[in-house]
Amino acid sequence: MEQYNDDIQLKDILIKLLEYKTYLLKKKFIIIGFSFLFFIIGIFNAIYTQTKYKAELTFVVEGEKGGGSLAAMSGIASQFGFDVGRGSSTTFSQSNILELLKSRGVIENTLLQNIKVNGREDLLIEHYLELNKVKESWLKNDDINSVSFHDKSTFFHDSISGGIWKDIIENKLIVEIESDESNIITLSYLSLNDEFAKGFVESLIGEMSKMYITHQTAQANNTLDFLQNRADSVFSELETAEKDFARIKDINQRIVKASGRLKELQLMRRIEVLNAMYLEIVKNLELSKITLLNQTPIINIIDEPILPLDEDKKSKTLAGLLIGFLGGFLSLCFFIFSKLFKDALAEA
Repeated sequence: MEQYNDDIQLKDILIKLLEYKTYLLKKKFIIIGFSFLFFIIGIFNAIYTQTKYKAELTFVVEGEKGGGSLAAMSGIASQFGFDVGRGSSTTFSQSNILELLKSRGVIENTLLQNIKVNGREDLLIEHYLELNKVKESWLKNDDINSVSFHDKSTFFHDSISGGIWKDIIENKLIVEIESDESNIITLSYLSLNDEFAKGFVESLIGEMSKMYITHQTAQANNTLDFLQNRADSVFSELETAEKDFARIKDINQRIVKASGRLKELQLMRRIEVLNAMYLEIVKNLELSKITLLNQTPIINIIDEPILPLDEDKKSKTLAGLLIGFLGGFLSLCFFIFSKLFKDALAEA
């Protein structure tokens, strides 16, 4: 009996499906008409959409090259109590460079750099406000109408730059690793102006390079500064001691007793100690310079944007087909739910 009921239910479902198929076939011209209408709308949308330009820059970061003779020299230096910065910082690993390129600090510093767009040199952020017609929307607001980023930074400047940063990372900037094996990073930016797009990605990678190198070499730079200051200090003391020694020696030319030459002997010993200290510090100073050079990462740009940039405008045919498909799908849904509603009312 249960098997019989299942057969009846399956039969009812198949009949219902055939009924809906017949109903939709009767409406096929309306569905096709809707699809064609949406297809035309999609083409017009693609035609009147503003052309955007995509600037792409690919680069790879080469970090510290450790080991070898440099590691051996660093070990020798550590025996004398000097840390020449053998370890490398993990603050800027390959993976989080992607996020650092999108950070507010890096992007805002980039926007405050000068580039030439349409024959006029100005701050990137000023060009951005003009190209995206942001300043036109300020005309009715007296508080921000006269805001210029050439002036001293205020609350309004911070608020505006924060909104621009958010718009850039959400809608215009793409940062991605092409493959895990190669570690090549692609930096892309979309803009209504090809000169702005090119200038922005080049300025952004430059700003990122400065921050990256500064942080990666911070320890080695601190060590180098300390050793340089110490070398200058010891050298100054050594010069003073040598002058005092020469003056005392001139005074003691006719003195025969050793007690009379005590000051001369003391200065001689001090000169020998300072001289040994200075030679050791200079040796470690040179080693520290080599370490700093070794720890300075290199950002190699593989491909950079070249004008004129490729247009990123939507394909008219593709846009029309997608919108047309959407129109057909919506009309199908409309007729299916309309029949479901009518059938429900008929059975009630």
